Amino acid sequence: MSVEILSRIQFALTVSFHFLYPPMTIGLGMLLVIMEGLYLKTKNPLFHQLAHFWTRIFGLIFAIGVATGIVMEFEFGTNWAAYSRFVGDIFGSALAAEGIFAFFLESGFLALLLFGWDKVGPKMHFFATCMVCLGSHFSAIWILIANSWMQTPAGYHLEKIVGSVHTRLPDGYIVQASDLGHVRAVVDNFWAMIGNPSSLNRICHVVFGSWLVGSFLVLSICAWYLLKGRFTNFARTSMTVAACFAAFTTVLQSISADSTARGVVRTQPIKLASMEGVYVTHDYTPMTLFGYVDTKNQTVHGPQIPALLSFLCFHNFKQPVQGLLSMPSDEFLAARNPGLTKEKLAEIRPNYWPVVGAVFQTYHLMIGIGSAVFGLAFLALMLLWRGWLFRADNPLIRALLWIYVFAVIAPQICMQAGWYTAEMGRQPWIVYNLLRTSDGLSRAVHANQVVFSIILFALIYILLFITFIYLLNNKIQHGPDEDQDHHTKAPGVSDAIAAGLFTQKGRASTQE
Repeated sequence: MSVEILSRIQFALTVSFHFLYPPMTIGLGMLLVIMEGLYLKTKNPLFHQLAHFWTRIFGLIFAIGVATGIVMEFEFGTNWAAYSRFVGDIFGSALAAEGIFAFFLESGFLALLLFGWDKVGPKMHFFATCMVCLGSHFSAIWILIANSWMQTPAGYHLEKIVGSVHTRLPDGYIVQASDLGHVRAVVDNFWAMIGNPSSLNRICHVVFGSWLVGSFLVLSICAWYLLKGRFTNFARTSMTVAACFAAFTTVLQSISADSTARGVVRTQPIKLASMEGVYVTHDYTPMTLFGYVDTKNQTVHGPQIPALLSFLCFHNFKQPVQGLLSMPSDEFLAARNPGLTKEKLAEIRPNYWPVVGAVFQTYHLMIGIGSAVFGLAFLALMLLWRGWLFRADNPLIRALLWIYVFAVIAPQICMQAGWYTAEMGRQPWIVYNLLRTSDGLSRAVHANQVVFSIILFALIYILLFITFIYLLNNKIQHGPDEDQDHHTKAPGVSDAIAAGLFTQKGRASTQE
């Protein structure tokens, strides 16, 4: 394999493994704020027990997440030196902001969150919890701003550096391979950079997805407790909080998904066409529910709903979604490949597409499993309202609880598939329409070195994951510090959390 492919595999491996953990801390952080807030409001010791237990889970996930995230910063310098020089001014400001506003905030209050239960007052501890939660969100926001700039660059100009002379290049300048090391992107409008056309949509989409990851982690562990008949009051109350939060988040995520998709139509139409396997532009563009892309014959096979893609993209059934065969335009191609005829331009056009079949599959995997996540969230809320969710003695409910135990992986798959869709759909550009991925590589790195590092990272990450699962299982098996069932008779879950949310019938059933 080429150094480019191997370096992309290496980065995908490290990012994918790291990306298992930040969504859990973001989602669990929000639930900690809710649980501690309920404790301050109700003074119910059960909520204190909830917050204390889930804080220990949060601390474990946070530690693994930090350890796995450091690696990527070194990869920018070792494998992607040309890219790092090109975007250094852009990424420097965004990542510096992430360190100042996010990491220091999060890590500064983390000690209070983990060890301050008996050393500071409840309100101060709740403030620390809020700051850690806010820090984890800020971290995601600044990383996503930097990545979104790669998808939709804005607020910058290109600058050529020869010795000590810095020359601003004209707008629309096309970066050539010979420019690498001498041309870089420079921020000229910080607010336009952080507010680039895709940043807000992508921030919302990833954050809401992370909330679902945290919610389903809680649902999974609590479903297991109910099935085993352990810590039942604790499990019921935690599950109630998580189910309500998950159902609320799915509504926000649905709105975000619609806005994000229409944003991709405007800013990255090639990615959108690849996600849906659209090659030919025509009215009433159908949406393929599932199937596969025949890249040789440039067709997609699978069940389709006529005009649905047009409606989702434009809120208009007739308006066509532009197909790959017309993108990028002849003008775009001719500027980068001067002297070629239209026939030759048509021949090289696919070189500016991503791997359509892969993008199509990851996108539809995200949509398919995401729909199941939405359904499970609302099903949990409905059963909670009816007072049936905790009846582990019922065979149907028991089977459903087993589904929730294993459903913890579903939102994780959605996050990974969505990330792969976004990153592969941008190819062949590492900075969209500015810098090709092949031009961002370090020239001093050889294929055998990258292969060795991939093997080494794989072994280390396998050991880290085994350690994480072992420690997480220990904490789950140990459970809360005290079994609340043996110390206080907890009020009905509905009464304790959301008085007035459920019907009287639902409350009575929950107390049974």
